[in-house]
Amino acid sequence: MSPGIPQAGIRWAGPRALLIELASLDSVLAVHAHLVQHPLKGQVDVLAAAQTVLAVFDSRTSARIARTSIAALDPTPSEDTRMSGDPVRIEVVYDGDDLTDVGNLTGLGTDGVIEAHTGQLWTAAFGGFAPGFAYLVGENESLNVPRRDTPRTAVPAGSVALAGNFSAVYPRRSPGGWQLIGRTAARMWDLDRDQPALLRPGTTVQYVAVREIIDVAHTAEKNDDGARPAAASSPSLEVLSPGPQSLIQDLGRPGLSDLGVSVSGAADVSSTRQANRLVGNEPGDAVIETVLGGLSVKAHGELTLALAGAPAPAEIRSDTGDRPAPMYAPFALHDGESLHLDVPDAGLRTYLAVRGGIDVPPVLGSRATDLMSGIGPAPLTQGAVLPIGGVKHNLPHVELAGHAANAPAFVACPANSRRVVGNPEPSTLPGELVEPNGNKPVQLRITAGPRQDWFTPESQAALPAQDWSVTAESNRIGVRLAVTDGQPFERARTDELPSEGVVAGSLQVPPSGLPVLFLADHPVTGGYPVIGVVVPEDLPIAAQLPPGTTIRFVEVSPETLQPTAAQ
Repeated sequence: MSPGIPQAGIRWAGPRALLIELASLDSVLAVHAHLVQHPLKGQVDVLAAAQTVLAVFDSRTSARIARTSIAALDPTPSEDTRMSGDPVRIEVVYDGDDLTDVGNLTGLGTDGVIEAHTGQLWTAAFGGFAPGFAYLVGENESLNVPRRDTPRTAVPAGSVALAGNFSAVYPRRSPGGWQLIGRTAARMWDLDRDQPALLRPGTTVQYVAVREIIDVAHTAEKNDDGARPAAASSPSLEVLSPGPQSLIQDLGRPGLSDLGVSVSGAADVSSTRQANRLVGNEPGDAVIETVLGGLSVKAHGELTLALAGAPAPAEIRSDTGDRPAPMYAPFALHDGESLHLDVPDAGLRTYLAVRGGIDVPPVLGSRATDLMSGIGPAPLTQGAVLPIGGVKHNLPHVELAGHAANAPAFVACPANSRRVVGNPEPSTLPGELVEPNGNKPVQLRITAGPRQDWFTPESQAALPAQDWSVTAESNRIGVRLAVTDGQPFERARTDELPSEGVVAGSLQVPPSGLPVLFLADHPVTGGYPVIGVVVPEDLPIAAQLPPGTTIRFVEVSPETLQPTAAQ
């Protein structure tokens, strides 16, 4: 009879994800392999870590049903969790800055470290904090060493490193605290390959010592502004000014956590969907996400646009005069006219959709800009020209239903689309954000986090009981919070938490006790305990919180989203 997985070891990580605790890395690999090969209903992603597997689902109903199915899984390691085929050969010059220190820490000396590193097979157990970064576990623990006391601010791409019982190769230049023992020219991440990541969970690796390597320059991930010359007959949008930050976004690239790639996508999904709906696009068409106004664009061809999200005063300028552009309603931007956005009256992020969608090349199936991993189009710059998809010339004009006052009544629409432009809609932003009512905080629903028990009872009770303030250090990776009328969170456990998968909405607590609420560009794994998880339905609100906003968490059940008994 299968031993199964205890229900106590299957923790909610928000209402749509489950964190599965397992006794060994071999059990992690076995459960991960099973879920990859036999996905459960509604499963959209699965991520292995040192002691856990994170399974993400499309709804809380799917997650609730999956919890029963996961409990019945056999976590017993199979005889071989490695992928079939020969090991990947990685040639290494062993001249790392920490090689001597590792020799002293292990008692093996430098030659002994090299022999131990090359004398065993390594298996990719799980992905890491960057695309292509894989945690490799060896056949023995002879090279188990701690991280550096002081992390380096920049580790060169291709560095071969050790930390704990893991080995890894840094795929790109990035900060890091691992012990550096060598370097390689192996391309760990290459978007020109069918499989961009050289190593996936289960891949085996054989390190090979060489005296020198052909140092092929590691090119940065394909991350340009997405602009490309548009044909003379094709409509496009020219960026006159990007403002503080303007990015191309869609609904992201789910299902790639094992490669170290987060979903990313628009920070405020509700507003993105609304903007696309208003111009008759598909929900996942690419839009422009702009922060705090300042965006100016010029039409080349006849375009239909819509603005959603943070309400920003907008003006259309032309040779014949200027006119205001509406929020939350479709409007025309004629050939040669320009649209200019001012600072929003509320919120942070405004979304601009164009009928046909921003037609830049997709990367890994998405046009989203991921600022943390460097995947997708780069932030927009002055002069970028963005092609518009699905729009043809010489089209009959279609009357715009419910057009706003001062907006033209007719706009050009694609002949090959059956979707019609939408009627004006109300804002998706909550009333307390658009029309602040004194000092009333913005409420965010939150479920107990998978590591809530790592905190003192007083801190657990304070999660929904005290107010927090959004700081100016917030960005697309996360909303950083400061205490308004209480104390920072205090941990009951002081040991180090092995890195494990995290979802958007996770409220991760570093040693300072001041939490960070993860948004779209968060890392796929984290090493700080998560005390709570904001429900996905409220993340669009979190993405619109300007610095200084006061928030209050309302604790709800992950299965029903109803307030807990303590509320």
